[in-house]
Amino acid sequence: MDQFTLNLIVVGASFALYVGIAIWARAGSTSEFYAANRGVNPIVNGAATAADWMSAASFISMAGLIAFVGYGNSSFLMGWTGGYVMLALLLAPYLRKFGRYTVPEFIGDRFYSQTARVVAVICLLVISITYVIGQMTGAGVAFSRFLEVSNTTGLLIASTVVFIYAVLGGMKGITYTQLAQYCVLIVAYTIPAVFISLQLTGQFLPQVGLFATHAESGLPLLAKLDQVLMELGFQDYTGMHGSYFNMFLFTMSLMIGTAGLPHVIIRFFTVPKVADARKSAGWALVFIALLYTVAPAVGAMARLNIITTIYPVTTETGALDLDQPLAYADQPTWMQNWETTGLLKFEDKNGDGLIQYYNAANPEFAAIAEARGWEGNEMVTFNQDILVLANPEIAQLPGWVIALIAAGGLAAALSTAAGLLLAISSAISHDLLKSTLMPSISEKGELLAARVAMAFAIALATWLGLNPPGFAAQVVALAFGLAAATLFPAIMMGIFSKRMNTEGAVAGMLAGLFATVAYIFTYLGIFFVPGTALLENTPDNWIAGISPLSFGTVGALINFIVAYAVMSMTKEPPEEIQELVESIRVPRGAAGAVDH
Repeated sequence: MDQFTLNLIVVGASFALYVGIAIWARAGSTSEFYAANRGVNPIVNGAATAADWMSAASFISMAGLIAFVGYGNSSFLMGWTGGYVMLALLLAPYLRKFGRYTVPEFIGDRFYSQTARVVAVICLLVISITYVIGQMTGAGVAFSRFLEVSNTTGLLIASTVVFIYAVLGGMKGITYTQLAQYCVLIVAYTIPAVFISLQLTGQFLPQVGLFATHAESGLPLLAKLDQVLMELGFQDYTGMHGSYFNMFLFTMSLMIGTAGLPHVIIRFFTVPKVADARKSAGWALVFIALLYTVAPAVGAMARLNIITTIYPVTTETGALDLDQPLAYADQPTWMQNWETTGLLKFEDKNGDGLIQYYNAANPEFAAIAEARGWEGNEMVTFNQDILVLANPEIAQLPGWVIALIAAGGLAAALSTAAGLLLAISSAISHDLLKSTLMPSISEKGELLAARVAMAFAIALATWLGLNPPGFAAQVVALAFGLAAATLFPAIMMGIFSKRMNTEGAVAGMLAGLFATVAYIFTYLGIFFVPGTALLENTPDNWIAGISPLSFGTVGALINFIVAYAVMSMTKEPPEEIQELVESIRVPRGAAGAVDH
């Protein structure tokens, strides 16, 4: 059986499973559509939460970012994992006890203000729409290679599948679909990593293989990777080459952004009791760790495989044989396959028929390259999003593994996209229509409005996915920054500060939103369109050396400062609100749960 047919069968079977679950778990009420009738088992919710959170950025992009930067991009691992711990400990149980359907509903009720609710909806829409771009980008990358269709066609197929199970099932259907998607994505991610770890180190577990001995050279794997990178003029993999200050800010932005993500928070509204919210958070951490502890190994091993594919290793010294690079005519199948997508591209700059891959920007290596007659790095395009998807082909694994990784990449993208689209739909139908514009709307009318809003959100996400602003993980990082600067401080102050009032919360959210959006647009352009930035996106132009991707932490500080300043100049919240906050802060498991 050829690879295309195998891909089609595996991906098609996974899609049939998702649609079947949606039909089985079709939502018949607003409670089922928004919160799965609060009847989800904690273990099931943990797996669904893991799938919801581990997006295309985690599955497709993260290992690629780590592979091409090394230690510096461990911020993604630390920030996303640490943020989930923060969410599980500081927010999830308290929000579940409050017993609402959406984040804007919590903010509106806690700050006793429709204005606060509407501002929260605006923040949620900005965050979720930014985030969903990355998911649609990831789906397009996977489709374009494995189903041999255009990016546009791939996005339309993905949108159709999401439309069926998200619009039909709501949170109820999405929950059980995400359970299936987690099983698909974790198996797809782990199996190639196990094969590659065995090939390179003889170790079955990739987590162990990362720190084991490279079988061919006898050196530790990371030491061997450092060696071959520096031979080609690149920076060593294990060293820190950027700003520790920016790394700290970026990690914090991802952490508090994770804790403020509305599509993840609403997952904790689906369990029966407060105690179950804590249990599901614990299970989610276990399920997340299964992928996140493998990602660094995947990144390191794939980078080494790419280099040693282009340059053979001399048996005498173990160094790269720079005199015998790979010929264009002898490209392995995986390179040929990915070149057809446009995501991998070579250019024979010196016309010798060979592939020269090195760091042309390194002045110390320029003399070596010139002496060899090299005229520049000839791997002119390597989209980092393809690394995990290409991994099985790079390691020459069986065809069924390649098909499985295709299904896994699509599962990761679609699972998070569905959660985001539900958050968008719920904000529009429940928080804008039902609670603000049309309070007399019937439950049937609200359910119809939720489905219509979901359909429009899917159409918008598809359109944005056709022109993504960057790698999936980079786009997602911007969404995390926005969540950090807007919703996280409001939720934290809503739970832990009895004194925080409407005026302070609203002023803080708006200040955090405008400051972060303005900073991002200044260096990345309006809607990330090239040529629309006010200043060039370089460290020399950044304020105090703060990267746009790291500004979420500053935005959060601005939010807190403005909120407390305004609060100190305005009146206290009503007594009943202060008593409500006090009751929220004492979650007592089943006995203390308040279901609405």
